[in-house]
Amino acid sequence: MKNFRFTCPTTFVFGKGVEAEAGKEVKKYGTKVLLHYGGGHIKKDGLYDRIVQALKGENLEVYELGGVKANPDIGLVREGISLCKNEKIDVILAVGGGSVIDSAKAIGIGRYYDGDVWDFFTKKTPVEKMMPLGVVLTIPATGSEASNTTVVTNSENGHMKRALSHECLRPDFALMNPELTYTLPAYQTAAGGVDILSHIMERYFTNEEDCELTDRQCEALMKTVIKQLPVVMEKPEDYAARAEVMWAGTMAHNGVLGVGRVEDWGSHMLGHELSAYYDMTHGATLSIIIPHWMEYVYQNNIARFVKYAVDVWGIENDVFHPEETAVRGIQKTKEFFKSLGLPVSFVDAGIDGEKIEEMAENCTKFGSVGHFIKLNKEDCVQIYQASLER
Repeated sequence: MKNFRFTCPTTFVFGKGVEAEAGKEVKKYGTKVLLHYGGGHIKKDGLYDRIVQALKGENLEVYELGGVKANPDIGLVREGISLCKNEKIDVILAVGGGSVIDSAKAIGIGRYYDGDVWDFFTKKTPVEKMMPLGVVLTIPATGSEASNTTVVTNSENGHMKRALSHECLRPDFALMNPELTYTLPAYQTAAGGVDILSHIMERYFTNEEDCELTDRQCEALMKTVIKQLPVVMEKPEDYAARAEVMWAGTMAHNGVLGVGRVEDWGSHMLGHELSAYYDMTHGATLSIIIPHWMEYVYQNNIARFVKYAVDVWGIENDVFHPEETAVRGIQKTKEFFKSLGLPVSFVDAGIDGEKIEEMAENCTKFGSVGHFIKLNKEDCVQIYQASLER
């Protein structure tokens, strides 16, 4: 196990009706709040009204910026930064899923910078601080309510989707009510579940030895999501199952699973290009990429994939044919994604392979990606090409 430093300062308030505490929590950080959200979903189900009531009940001055897309764009981020600067806003409240939270994080760091916020994502300028940020989580998926990361798309600059990590990007608090996820469409629920699994897998597939504790934590979380996700797909208002999935999403990406080990993140980098070029839901890009990434890299460490097959999927270990056991685990992963109604190939997603070279070039623009195996441009091309067909 490698040396590590782990900090997760976010306060989590979990359970039924906790969104009513939004005003009380926000007031700890100032009197002017930017209410940041996506489309009209929070207005249709009454959440918007409850949040505004909670904020105004604490005599807070509320400013609004809606319109966040599934892949948050730098244009809206810039608009939010201008609003925060001009109105001297103290704190941001992001109501939504990962896209809204990531957009809010980018606004929060841009608030204190005189240049263009995209400079942070191109590594031109280091991040130093972020505005106070609170979250009302409505979509368990990205774990952005707990993570030190934000991902933003620049559609004005060659379809670039870039991630940025810094400890100041962790929200100050997150209000998490599983009931708010009851009305999520099945596809969004499934894609969110795969996103959760992917965050665990990016840490689980490591070449680092002697990480038994975090291995077992990863396996427990994966098994929980694999068990509960079909339940919430069939019974959307099963509170117990929704609660398990929601908290799993937070635990998957608050950093605790990655301590002492080298994380991978190659699949995410490959998936980001699909989102950037085809505006795909993040979880759906991962349901395509992950099994094909597995098929491409598993021979680098067959024992790790055998462990995954046996300890996560319950596959009997064929000690005389370990490679067959490993392959069966990969196949189970692909079958699970398909059972959720998600694509596992470009064909399933209705996209062609015309942009493969361009995506691979963008993916590796700043060097190789991943750590389980370092992927260069040609490796990325081969994984994309394998992803064309089932």
